[in-house]
Amino acid sequence: MNSSLSALRDVLITQSLDGMIVPRADAHQSEDCAPHDDKLAWLTGFTGSAGLALVLRDRALLFVDGRYQVQARNEVDLNAWEIHHLHNEPLADWLIGELPAGSRIAFEPLLMVNSQYEALSATSCELVPLPHDPFDAIWTSRPAAPEGAIREMPTDIAGESSEDKRQRIAALLREQNVDFLAITQPDNIAWLLNVRGADVAMSPVALSFALLSQTGEVEWFVAAGKTAGLPESCLASLTLAPEDAFIARVQQVATEKRISLDADNAPVALRFAVEQSGGEVVWQADPITFIKAKKNQTELEGYRHCHRYDGAAWVNFLAWLAHEVSAREAANNPLTEREAQEKQLAFRQQQPGFIEQSFSTISAAGSNAAMCHYHSSEKTNAAITGANFYLNDSGGQYANGTTDATRTLAFGTLDPQRRLHYTAVLKGFLALITLQFPGGTQGHQIDAFARRPLWELGLDYDHGTGHGVGHQLLIHEQPHRMAKKVNPWPLTPGNIITIEPGLYLEDRYGIRIENQVEVVEGHPGFCRFASLTLIPIDLSQVELSLLSEQEKQWLDDYHQQVREALSSLVESDARPWLFAATAPLRVQAG
Repeated sequence: MNSSLSALRDVLITQSLDGMIVPRADAHQSEDCAPHDDKLAWLTGFTGSAGLALVLRDRALLFVDGRYQVQARNEVDLNAWEIHHLHNEPLADWLIGELPAGSRIAFEPLLMVNSQYEALSATSCELVPLPHDPFDAIWTSRPAAPEGAIREMPTDIAGESSEDKRQRIAALLREQNVDFLAITQPDNIAWLLNVRGADVAMSPVALSFALLSQTGEVEWFVAAGKTAGLPESCLASLTLAPEDAFIARVQQVATEKRISLDADNAPVALRFAVEQSGGEVVWQADPITFIKAKKNQTELEGYRHCHRYDGAAWVNFLAWLAHEVSAREAANNPLTEREAQEKQLAFRQQQPGFIEQSFSTISAAGSNAAMCHYHSSEKTNAAITGANFYLNDSGGQYANGTTDATRTLAFGTLDPQRRLHYTAVLKGFLALITLQFPGGTQGHQIDAFARRPLWELGLDYDHGTGHGVGHQLLIHEQPHRMAKKVNPWPLTPGNIITIEPGLYLEDRYGIRIENQVEVVEGHPGFCRFASLTLIPIDLSQVELSLLSEQEKQWLDDYHQQVREALSSLVESDARPWLFAATAPLRVQAG
């Protein structure tokens, strides 16, 4: 019997509960949790970034999305856990269909957002808010809460002072007759205060809360040790308080006041606090989220600058990889996934302004790439050979921006089916990156352009086609997303997003091609994408007869742009590879 599962079931019995919901979340709904907050991993063994568990006295269910169906089955004890689809069979529907009316299901109010609370409240179960964190008692080896140092983000890199940002948001609150904005998303706080943190690896934010008044005053609820290195000029205009005082402070100020809360991101504990004090909740998306997503000219130039250096690191790596894979395979000592990702990091560390990776590198050979969020371990570390695809998805946090790109590579001639599938993914990528679309278009309205070449083959992928990227912030930044699910936020010039169609065949191979792009103005009233990513695309496996002349021309133009931007930045040993990889298609085909 799983000891962590048994310990939680003892809590259910002691408190007369029928079950408990354990999300993969912290109080800020962070995609990447600090080890202290990753209760789902401790409980189940599942290490993915999205999911939740429902633990009953006699059953245990893990809900994960399409990215993690394979990974979850590889990581958890299937004798103890049932695997369900997070979106196709939502928890609320499962509760309605499976549990008797009146079942007492516990949850932590700091870990559940209001929209989820409303959906679960519509079931016949009784939701029981827990006043204390039960994991404090049962997780005996629980890591300490993070206390990463916070640093200032200079205005000459941020492009706007914190004071100006606060006054912009405060003006919106006054227009809406809102007294306070409760800010619970750490990246929004980082943007507002022009700071960056170190609580979670590769996510430069500080786990904290903030309260912004309609006059522009900010109360920042953050552990005192984190701010010790900030200059007085950064702190002088702020009121500091401990992080755990946030809920009580909101309850204190909410009396007969209007408090803005984000239904999809703020913990429902805030709603309870406002309502208990007689205040009024104004439900709306945190306005910082949308404002932050439209990058200013300084931020945009920062992205363009760091992508040139990131592209140079990629080319140095790819040139090295092309030599090493064939040489090591010939010597009967094939290169491995982990060796490749370590070498790639070393190339990035040589680049000016590089701070750290922007997420854990996906270095996946052969069938490992069929898990689209795979991470290599000593147990799974596969050889990179000419017999199959190698997929690499990686990025960097630089002083002036954040990068994210994927390339799928081949080091030999692959079979016709693999070539057809690779070409279909490439055509989907090209269909979207060359698209011109009316102003006001939303991500879900153009998602199908990237899927159509795969749909024509009866194939698809179970993840989004693109996501926002923060400015030296989160690799997955709200609110923009291109996926089948409705995303109501219009794409406007200044937005940064990825384009990344893929294909994953379980136990066989995975393919993905990803560029980070900037939304720019096109024809009057229209927008288009301009690529920030500057990395050659492997054309060795493309069925050229399936590409249109327009697609071929885009590839030639893009590769010329890459060659001109990077030729002076890459190592001399990598320059011949760069010139060959970016040669016009007629030359490569010849």
